[in-house]
Amino acid sequence: MKHRKSLNAALFMAGLIGLAGCVAPPPVQTDSKPAPMALTFDAFHGEGAACYDRASQPHTAVVDSHLHFRPFGGPALPFDEVVQYLEDSGVLFANVYGIGQMLPVNSPCTYYLDCIGTLVSPTMKNDFVNAMNVVTMGSDAVHLTMSMTFPDLEEPESVLTGMRILDREFPGVFSWMGEVNLVKQALFGNFHQAVPLATIARWVPFMAVLRARGMPLAIHSDLGNDADPTRYLRWIKEVLRLYPDNKIIWMHLGLSRELVTVDPDTHIGILQSLLDRYPNLMVDISWRVIDDAVFSDPELRDRYIPFLNAYSDRILPGTDFVASANKNFDIYQTELDVTSRILGYLDDEAFRNIALGENYFRLLDLDYVAPPVCAPSS
Repeated sequence: MKHRKSLNAALFMAGLIGLAGCVAPPPVQTDSKPAPMALTFDAFHGEGAACYDRASQPHTAVVDSHLHFRPFGGPALPFDEVVQYLEDSGVLFANVYGIGQMLPVNSPCTYYLDCIGTLVSPTMKNDFVNAMNVVTMGSDAVHLTMSMTFPDLEEPESVLTGMRILDREFPGVFSWMGEVNLVKQALFGNFHQAVPLATIARWVPFMAVLRARGMPLAIHSDLGNDADPTRYLRWIKEVLRLYPDNKIIWMHLGLSRELVTVDPDTHIGILQSLLDRYPNLMVDISWRVIDDAVFSDPELRDRYIPFLNAYSDRILPGTDFVASANKNFDIYQTELDVTSRILGYLDDEAFRNIALGENYFRLLDLDYVAPPVCAPSS
């Protein structure tokens, strides 16, 4: 694995990368690396950039806005290896997430569900490791956005303290916060609980700092479960009610493995209502659970496509890949393909907004412009 020189944000604009796939979602390929195609950062500099030909170029997103470079426990894949996965799969822009709530350092598990009954606690460990890797290695082929993943939303008074520590140690490095857990039922067996509703009102100090910096906050907040599909809807509503001027990303469309049978009309109606009411809200379609439970079903997919097209300027792509040492490139490529398959069914405007990164650039005020989609040949 080649070593990468340390880079600052300005140097992220250099580089060359290949892409793979096709506009019609193909079968998942896991046995070989994709053939490179000639798309560079030059295509994202606006005026004069070549158009993107969906008939011959990938359906996979060039942005992975939801990528965990560190696992819940145990060893991680080397940082430069994960960056190489991005290069080899055609991802030009990525968020560097840690894992905010980790297993104990002496735990034998890499995944919390393999250690039910073991306490999973908030920590800053991963943010320090990720920041050191970005500062000392960086990438000359992928633009990396650093995220603070440490916040314990049950102890909001500690968040500003943690932000000050990271600001002092890594000035100007972090420009995103999350993924943070508001309600994550999958962690209930590891002594996590839904953040008390009344506690959300105590977020005011750190939310004010995020707002002043224009930093997005990415929140995992389960909508509900199969027994009660909207049980936890009040939680994300309370965040939006109290902090309408903050940039909020609701992870996974609110879905989870605990909620895989939600009525599509009910779900879409909730999403539309919140997006209409709160213009600073965005949602992400990361994590393969959405494809497994919804988008892979043609009937359900057809119900969601009009929503995704109509609200395409409010949606972010991502894999939700967790880089534990027992994974490899084929697994990452599969996750990218699965979470991107829905993009091949969207109209050109939606594809440009989501897959080609226009929403991501606008959200972070990055000096990039998604290339236009080529007009279909006659």
